Amino acid sequence: MLYLIGLGLDYNSISKQGLEAVARAKKIYLEDYTVDFPYSKEQLQEIIQKKIHPANREKVESLEIVDEAKKNNIALLVYGSPLSATTHITLIQEAKQLGIKYKIIHGASIFDAVAETGLQLYKFGKVCSMPAWKKSFTPTSFMKIVQENISMRAHSLILIDIGMDIQDVLKQLEIAAEEYKISLKKIIICQSLGTNKSKILYKTLKELKEYDNVRKPFCLIIPSKMHFIEKQALEEISHR
Repeated sequence: MLYLIGLGLDYNSISKQGLEAVARAKKIYLEDYTVDFPYSKEQLQEIIQKKIHPANREKVESLEIVDEAKKNNIALLVYGSPLSATTHITLIQEAKQLGIKYKIIHGASIFDAVAETGLQLYKFGKVCSMPAWKKSFTPTSFMKIVQENISMRAHSLILIDIGMDIQDVLKQLEIAAEEYKISLKKIIICQSLGTNKSKILYKTLKELKEYDNVRKPFCLIIPSKMHFIEKQALEEISHR
């Protein structure tokens, strides 16, 4: 049996159903390559009361975990929602083809939590990801998606590559926006939503460049045209 378990957003957010599945599992893996965790593996281990084995991209994409589930109960813990990443859906498809039983246990994710900003979820467009730039790799295609969302008056959620600091993110954002001729006014930073370190910032790019105290994980939102209720809620929340 293969269990794909969403952890939610904090170390103690795993559901009762998730804990029951973990208790039945012979081996427990933690997918550790898609997010900067806001807590330690030790904190999570204390909650589930079992040893956790790290699973990097190579481990998950090799589908070895599915093979192990042929003979034993295997659990893969995923931060937030278990099916946000394409690789996790591939695990389920592989399990189906091999006739291996599986169970998906959902958890809260950033896609739920961004509603805390006051923006209406049904007014968001396509989600995009900002990769960390390297000397010979500086993709700006994520901003093309933002451009498309703006044309539909939809808000843009930008997920941030693991390991990136806020100042590097703002620099890449500014360069990409200039390339696509997008005027960046006030943008939103969502920090560690769902934890006791949660914070929502709603500031201009200039103001954010002077603000260097953003905890990981965080994401960006470029708001499009806002309803006055959205704007009022966002202003109130960001000033807490």
